[in-house]
Amino acid sequence: MEMINIALPKGRLGESVYAMFKAVGYACPAIEEENRKLVFENPAAGVRYFWVKPSDVPIYVQRGAADVGVAGKDILLEHGPDVYELADLGVGRCRMCVAAKADFQDDGARTLRVATKFSRIARGYYASLSRDIDVIPLNGSIELAPLLGLSDVIVDIVETGRTLAENGLEVKAEILPVSARLIANKVSYKFKNQAIRQMALRMAENKQQGGAL
Repeated sequence: MEMINIALPKGRLGESVYAMFKAVGYACPAIEEENRKLVFENPAAGVRYFWVKPSDVPIYVQRGAADVGVAGKDILLEHGPDVYELADLGVGRCRMCVAAKADFQDDGARTLRVATKFSRIARGYYASLSRDIDVIPLNGSIELAPLLGLSDVIVDIVETGRTLAENGLEVKAEILPVSARLIANKVSYKFKNQAIRQMALRMAENKQQGGAL
């Protein structure tokens, strides 16, 4: 049987997505065992999984180390990998938002300072509003930036909004909804077309039926 190499994002999202793969016939018992391995395969099901950092999934897929993978729409928009997007898996749902202190109002009088790790998305959003911004790239504790006066606003992923609220911030605008997407390497999609298309179809049908998580 032809093997499909699958890049899974480490963490809670990856575990949820693996459960979806398992539910539609792509189980790999070894991945559920307690170990520190990074690569797991089940020749009987025709799959080989490996765990990678979420932001690295598109790189593995684009460069062909993985035939398919699962990545958030935020990562795909931010990095713009040359891959096929096959399906919205409907998990990992959240929002890309602009947030700031509750009393902040953008009067447009000066360049807006935006702290974010999603520079491309932020630039695109504010360009659509014809708003001049100064992007401040940060990788962690983005919420701290407006509290210490480093930025006026932040652009970041918001799931429940609890972290924002606990730090005196609130959502000022929603840029786009985010969820996990099944992506494929373009060459793999050509040469393993039937197997990958069948996988994408099963995953999409599982989502429509409410999943089996």
